[in-house]
Amino acid sequence: MKFFFTLYFTLFTFLLFSQEVAILKYKGGGDWYSNPTALPNLVKYCNDNIDTNINENIETVEAGSIDIFQFPLLHMTGHGNVFFSDEDAENLRNYLISGGFLHIDDNYGMEPYITKELKKVFPNSDLIEIPKDHAIFNSAYNFPNGLPKIHEHDGKAPQAFGIFHESRLVLLFTLESDLGDGWEDQEVHNDPEDVREKALKMGANIVKYAFEH
Repeated sequence: MKFFFTLYFTLFTFLLFSQEVAILKYKGGGDWYSNPTALPNLVKYCNDNIDTNINENIETVEAGSIDIFQFPLLHMTGHGNVFFSDEDAENLRNYLISGGFLHIDDNYGMEPYITKELKKVFPNSDLIEIPKDHAIFNSAYNFPNGLPKIHEHDGKAPQAFGIFHESRLVLLFTLESDLGDGWEDQEVHNDPEDVREKALKMGANIVKYAFEH
């Protein structure tokens, strides 16, 4: 017991002072590896514009690995199925309540799977829509109307949902926006520069919020 207390205290301390991000790999067959240029581009944008010093060589970590505790921010995306084992869910829960932050960006089609699996992580908590005046929408850049629309998909309004632990937002789920597509190299989706800029600025807000909270 003492070993695990010391271990988690050390990891918690690391989370408080680290400025690193990683891609979360999950089971179930979904394409966790989609948008390969997205996170590197966002990291470079943050380093250039909001005074972060994040390693631009992005690592991948598995949901059930203790390695997730090295990163105060994890990014997760995909189009399809997601599965968390009981061990994955417990590890993610410990990570999030210990100071970590998870951003899940629906790359179109992920929503029904991830919402089901998140009940394993927080059985007594539901995803709730984040109000437009929440700090995550103005931590670095101001988005008075909330989450920006980057890709059309079903043509629905973008929505930002979250899970809170002791009043702290620990998990952000972005739906009908597809921020990650906007972070990718311009030639991948041919998004106009102003659309990419909105995506990157909102991404910078997420990074800044995660590091400061």
